[in-house]
Amino acid sequence: MARTDALVLGAGVVGVSAALHLAKRGLSVSLIDRKPVGEETSYGNAGIIEGNTYFPYPFPNWSALLRIATKRAPEANYHLSHLIRIAPWLMAYRRFSTPAGMLAFAQTMRPLFASAVAEHQALMREAGAEQYLRTNGWLKLYRSRRAFADAAPDLELIAAAGLAYEALDTAGAMALEPGLSPIFEHGIFWPQAASVSNPLAVTRAYAERFRALGGVIVTGDARSLHRANGRWRVDTSEGPVDGTSAVVALGPWSQTVLDPLGLKLPLQVKRGYHRHFKPTGNQGLNRPVLDAEVGYVVAPMEQGLRLTTGAEFAASDAPPTPVQFDRVMAKAKALFPLGEPVEAEPWMGRRPCFPDSMPVIGAAPGQSNLWLDYGHAHWGLTLGPVSGRLLAEMMTGATPFTDPKPFSAERFLR
Repeated sequence: MARTDALVLGAGVVGVSAALHLAKRGLSVSLIDRKPVGEETSYGNAGIIEGNTYFPYPFPNWSALLRIATKRAPEANYHLSHLIRIAPWLMAYRRFSTPAGMLAFAQTMRPLFASAVAEHQALMREAGAEQYLRTNGWLKLYRSRRAFADAAPDLELIAAAGLAYEALDTAGAMALEPGLSPIFEHGIFWPQAASVSNPLAVTRAYAERFRALGGVIVTGDARSLHRANGRWRVDTSEGPVDGTSAVVALGPWSQTVLDPLGLKLPLQVKRGYHRHFKPTGNQGLNRPVLDAEVGYVVAPMEQGLRLTTGAEFAASDAPPTPVQFDRVMAKAKALFPLGEPVEAEPWMGRRPCFPDSMPVIGAAPGQSNLWLDYGHAHWGLTLGPVSGRLLAEMMTGATPFTDPKPFSAERFLR
């Protein structure tokens, strides 16, 4: 039977980063997942390391809700039966979308977002993964003057917080991205963000660095987590593995392990899709670009130009319904040099979301030596390394680089 200091359950970018940070601090760590490293949620995203993020994704306004309700909105889709089941979570999400709630998120999360790019850069240097990193920011486009004007109040708050951005006209945006068609009025360039050309390769590079430090990667089912002789144990393909401590970093599947332990937290899943396209001619993109009013991102990846959809509210295991592509394709092809699709079908992933849009990082209430690192919503790639660092500091008794209390699970149990 293998014995380690810590079991980390979940081999996405969040779990891999936590395992790596623990190994860097001298712990023996087993990283356990039922699938290969990085092949679930961490595989499909826009590849943006959002050091510029200030506000969360808000609950839709009434105009947007009407479009969503009538199945016309590209930014969101839903399965009606699932909406009924998650109605309490949606109402909580709406409560956190007040101006006060948005500002509380901004102030609480800023230390994590502010450190996100630097933490990735540090791990990439160690892991030999710097070839995947772009430090040329990302671009947000506004098709109409009205939409750009509506963004002004948020931009004023963001500027007051010290975040840099550049407001661009059509020509200014096209100087950054000559492959765009000039069918938009304005752009915002975010220079403090970075992006990666292959999120899966980055996660795997971090995993190899973890392995080089003595970490062990094992195939196993996290749902088998249980106590045995005062330690945590998981059944794996190589037999039982014990750990003094265990970390649940399973993203959207975390509650399948925690619910049986009596730790029922309000996690829900937003599904999302992506598909790669060949660029037309010699045109491409230099950085990710968001079409703000339509609600999708196109990002240059090693596999092609990756088009990502907005959110879908559906049961995690329901059959895929990638209808949002139908709602955006004509507009996307008019703006971007998208050619033929690379894959036969879109890829579907699951984002783990709490109603306040913040992750849970810290000790599990009522369970000794059980730790939590999940619920990163739209920012798993962005926050994986920095939340892994924070967790490792807490687990090893080091002084946390920022106050971890706002990220504790207790905020949902009061």
